[in-house]
Amino acid sequence: MRHVIFGGDGFVGRHLAPKLIADGQEVVVADLVRSDLAHYDTAQFVHADVTDRISVEKLGLRGDDMIYNLSAKMLSPLQVRAKRHDFFFPVNYYGTENIILAMDKAGAKNLVHYTTDMIYGHTVTYPMTEDHPVAPLGEYGLSKWKTEELAHDWRDRGMNISLFRPRLIIGPGRLGILEKLFRLIDAGLPVPMIGSGKNPYQFISVFDCAEAARLAWKAGVPNEAYNLGSLNPPPVRKLLGDLIKHAGSRSILVPTPGWAVKRTLDLLDWMNMPLMDPEQYLIADEECVLDVSKGKRDLGWVPQYRDEDMLIAAYREYRNKKEGKASALDAASTARETQS
Repeated sequence: MRHVIFGGDGFVGRHLAPKLIADGQEVVVADLVRSDLAHYDTAQFVHADVTDRISVEKLGLRGDDMIYNLSAKMLSPLQVRAKRHDFFFPVNYYGTENIILAMDKAGAKNLVHYTTDMIYGHTVTYPMTEDHPVAPLGEYGLSKWKTEELAHDWRDRGMNISLFRPRLIIGPGRLGILEKLFRLIDAGLPVPMIGSGKNPYQFISVFDCAEAARLAWKAGVPNEAYNLGSLNPPPVRKLLGDLIKHAGSRSILVPTPGWAVKRTLDLLDWMNMPLMDPEQYLIADEECVLDVSKGKRDLGWVPQYRDEDMLIAAYREYRNKKEGKASALDAASTARETQS
């Protein structure tokens, strides 16, 4: 079987491809750029722009291909309100549509597709299961939810589409909004929290995400949606406090009135001077924890990495990059080293 990974040179794809190769599978990475990664000694790279239907069709999908869609525009870099729709939808929605149409033309029926937990919006039930109400708070979550609706339509036409809804994915090669946090800690400056910091914060490792995609293929690509998140996420206060201690920083955690901070950030967003995306800060003090038990029941998937270890591993990567060392750490080894 041939495995075609759209966006496969990106964050999750560069860990999924070696897993599939280790399983003895033929792998094709379809992306805009090709990095200098060891698995290209075995995997084939094909240039593909998911926003261009002809580009996707030229790849030449086959009826028995296993397809993965990991291409996406994320919340970083920050966009002003007026530009968000045109930033997210061409890749997230229309790119997904182009892939599915090319699959249909080729007779390919199996797709693993990544969306986001941000389709849920505000917490209504806790913990959040896959049947939690859907109410995206912005264009990013909306673009991803529209792809899920698209998937539902194509399932009715005979496709098998497994959907994954990850929390904030963390691992080597992507710092995103965490870089702002690390700069404060490095400078010994106060670290403000939205709210008291008593609510938990949940990450998911890029390695666990790649394994979930592989297990979905192994399970026959169930027509289901799955949450992806860590187990037993700690409170924000403990998560950040442990990082500050690890860094040897003089920073202190500063709780704030959540409602006041959100209204201030709303105002800055309205003035086209965003400090955070509304989809991030509007839920920052809520009990946003995903129930991931369905993935274990259906796929045998169990997350292996702790939030505390993942955050410290990311900080170490930030420090290495700042000091001119390797740009990407072996986060798996780092996580094991930091376990207590």
